[in-house]
Amino acid sequence: MQYSKKSSLQTLIGAAFLMATSAIGPGFLTQTSLFTSQFLGVMFYIILCVIVLDSITQLTIWSVIGVTGLRGQDIANKILPGLGLIIAFIIGLGGFAFNIGNVAGAALGLNVLFGIKLEIATALSGTFAILIFILRNTQKYIDILVKWLGIIMISTVLYVAYKSQPNYSEIAHAVHNFDINTTVIFGILTLLGGSCGGYITFSGIHRLIDANITGTQNLRQIRKSLFIGISVSGIMRILLFLAVFGVISHGATIDTNNPAASAFMQGAGIIGYKIFGLVMFFASITSIIGAAYTSVSFLKTLHSLIYHNEQKVIITFIAISTCTMMFLGKPVNILVIVGTLNGLILPLMLLIILIASFIPSIMGDYRLSNILRIFAFLIMIGMGYFSLSSLPKIIEILGEIL
Repeated sequence: MQYSKKSSLQTLIGAAFLMATSAIGPGFLTQTSLFTSQFLGVMFYIILCVIVLDSITQLTIWSVIGVTGLRGQDIANKILPGLGLIIAFIIGLGGFAFNIGNVAGAALGLNVLFGIKLEIATALSGTFAILIFILRNTQKYIDILVKWLGIIMISTVLYVAYKSQPNYSEIAHAVHNFDINTTVIFGILTLLGGSCGGYITFSGIHRLIDANITGTQNLRQIRKSLFIGISVSGIMRILLFLAVFGVISHGATIDTNNPAASAFMQGAGIIGYKIFGLVMFFASITSIIGAAYTSVSFLKTLHSLIYHNEQKVIITFIAISTCTMMFLGKPVNILVIVGTLNGLILPLMLLIILIASFIPSIMGDYRLSNILRIFAFLIMIGMGYFSLSSLPKIIEILGEIL
């Protein structure tokens, strides 16, 4: 189906920012800050590797889903009937658990900005996200909101990176220390899972399916949208690295309990600390929107009741996440468990997408590049091994909970 240029441009950009800001959540801020304090200048080259691998992974998935016009769970069901239900359940569970953490992050942001008690800030954060989905023409407002919040986040982190004055020559010389060892590979795969694991990679392309921007005739525009999204998340991670590295390179010590807040405070004083609160709130809100929207998009084709009441289901999804955070709190154990499950879903979905790319009844006349298939297969193996090696930790944490 062709689309009008006037209405599609905002949708394409909105889908790009929805994917990017879904990735830029509380975990994104914390992981990047912690790894920067661990790897120092080498972190820059790790980020470049992650951006390349992220591009290959998402290009493979977006191309197949975009050409077929089928959501991830529907492609899975065509490969093996019932598999889509399992995929939808795991991604829905992961989206729900991470939404608890996203609500917590938004509450922390409001606490830093205005000194609001965490319980009240949690309720306000959930209410704000719900209001977005109550509005008429919700998808239009989501496209606008995630774009502008993304731009504001990049601009404010750019200011902190400038104020922290990172040593660029030290970063340039760090390339000599960039050794592909087990620790570096662990860092790359961890950050890759945070960039496109779980629901994240599907948020933008499922948005384009909802807008009927699919098929080989629209593949070029779909890929443009994808690379805009990858560029946004990549730029944000590089700027965050520079902000944190600048503080460290001047001899300061980062508080590992809250590394991003510590770095922003030391890099730009009280203004930097308030910027951290703003970035944390915006990053968390956009991740709440992305997680809720995408998780329900995986469920809505499984039952007509969900399909015809999508907006109400999304609102309920956010409300339950918020209530869980308010009454239970401390979602760390849940986040660790489902984080590993989200890591597992990426190689599983890559496998499903790669199998689908060989089936003419799914792909029609379109053929995925063999080079892309080879690289995607290697990423699938690497992420699969990484995720499976984390399962003992899952069992250990489950034992603590039970």
